[in-house]
Amino acid sequence: MLWRLIKFLLVLIILAGITLVAYAYVGPLFFPADFAAPSAPVTAPITLDTN
Repeated sequence: MLWRLIKFLLVLIILAGITLVAYAYVGPLFFPADFAAPSAPVTAPITLDTN
């Protein structure tokens, strides 16, 4: 009985990994906004110490 539970969990983990990889490859085709990098420019003032 315990061996069946371990096998079931192992198969479930493998299927979850395959699903994650498939989402990483196919996801940008169906959900491009979720995978897009932020496009707003970021500016920050910098003070350099000179001697």
